[in-house]
Amino acid sequence: MAGGKMKKDKPQRGSSSASSNPHFQGGISFHKSKGQHILKNPLLVDSIVQKSGIKSTDVILEIGPGTGNLTKKLLEAGKSVIAVELDPRMVLELQRRFQGTPLSNRLKVIQGDVLKCDLPYFDICVANIPYQISSPLTFKLLAHRPLFRAAVIMFQREFAMRLVAQPGDTLYCRLSVNTQLLARVSHLLKVGKNNFRPPPKVDSSVVRIEPRGPLTPVNFKEWDGLVRICFNRKNKTIGSIFRQKSVLNILEKNYRTLQALQFSEKAPSDDMEMALDVSTLGESFGDLSMDADDGNDDDDIEMDDGDTKRAEFKEKVLAVLKEGNFEEKRSSKLAQADFMHLLSLFNKAGIHFS
Repeated sequence: MAGGKMKKDKPQRGSSSASSNPHFQGGISFHKSKGQHILKNPLLVDSIVQKSGIKSTDVILEIGPGTGNLTKKLLEAGKSVIAVELDPRMVLELQRRFQGTPLSNRLKVIQGDVLKCDLPYFDICVANIPYQISSPLTFKLLAHRPLFRAAVIMFQREFAMRLVAQPGDTLYCRLSVNTQLLARVSHLLKVGKNNFRPPPKVDSSVVRIEPRGPLTPVNFKEWDGLVRICFNRKNKTIGSIFRQKSVLNILEKNYRTLQALQFSEKAPSDDMEMALDVSTLGESFGDLSMDADDGNDDDDIEMDDGDTKRAEFKEKVLAVLKEGNFEEKRSSKLAQADFMHLLSLFNKAGIHFS
């Protein structure tokens, strides 16, 4: 409650303050600041489990199980559940709920931060996660080895729509491109805010993520360096973006440094080595501010051609764009194959992004 003092209502006879508070369940208070929004609609829980395609032999990873409403259905559908929970109160509630039941020996609870702990083997991940960890968790899962079959995750609606966005869509962004490089992503369900206790401020969506294997043969740091630059002003032409002084300065610095080191790029030798770099694709995604195309042109100053070496390098960059016919194209319309082709042309010319 903003401003003033909150008036405390006297509990009615025959009821407790905990049971009358919508942010309580079983005597446990939920913290919105920690992203604790518990699924309360049993029909929705059933629908998520059904659409997950769980097999009776599956080891299921659940992240943020809360009080176990989804956990129970997962235990009934699969072989076992590994639940990762940060809040010790929820861990105790989860253990208490299943203690002494036939399901207890098929549940393993790990107390800790899912972003910091090593994940065990699992076949499928089904989770209603705190929305503030959406991006780092997505890429942590995609970096996990051995590959799992699928992840079915509840996200904030706008984040989910960015994940599944296609070239030309309003929400198509760096997150879309990087995720779809590593996985097939599909939208399963829209979920209204009133299906949670306490209700979040925004609606949600359930998304299915299926990792691609084997990994695309690309240097992920190079890839993300290119994509990051292109989506910094995604509605401008590629030619305009690569004429910016700030962009050319970065690329020229890389170019001169690699020349001095007599750099010879080598592709990663195996799938595991490439996987180690996957997490870099999820770095620096602010909550939902993944594109800086906000009309601010402060960085759009073109390179001054006065310096001969700089002028030559600028022409080298523009020659690459011309060769691939990219000068008048826009990042918001480019598909995976287009970015892959553009990166290969730059690397062929000795221009690198990491």
